[in-house]
Amino acid sequence: MVAENQLALDCQLRIRRIFRSVASTGGSDWRQGNPMIQDELLQRITARPDVFGGKPIIRDLRISVEMILSLLAQGESPAAILGDYPGLEPADINACLAYAHAVIAHDRIDRIALSG
Repeated sequence: MVAENQLALDCQLRIRRIFRSVASTGGSDWRQGNPMIQDELLQRITARPDVFGGKPIIRDLRISVEMILSLLAQGESPAAILGDYPGLEPADINACLAYAHAVIAHDRIDRIALSG
């Protein structure tokens, strides 16, 4: 039980660092409760059946939300991700976080554009 609590605390701290890091690179802060900002961010996420089996991707760039979230979870900084993927913008990383939040919170994700 103590190990589980420590893991949860570590995850919360990592997420806070990510949010601060994204904000420092010019990303907007969707966590302030403004649903319009979250909706705008979610519009950056698309899904196409012919790309990665329909997994959510960022702006049709063939960069999956899953990969960006995995890099962040592994401790990669948003600045490093942006440097490795020049087509990405800070708002794209926020969009991935907003998508993850919407899925975990069981929010509606109607803003995801489906094409194909």
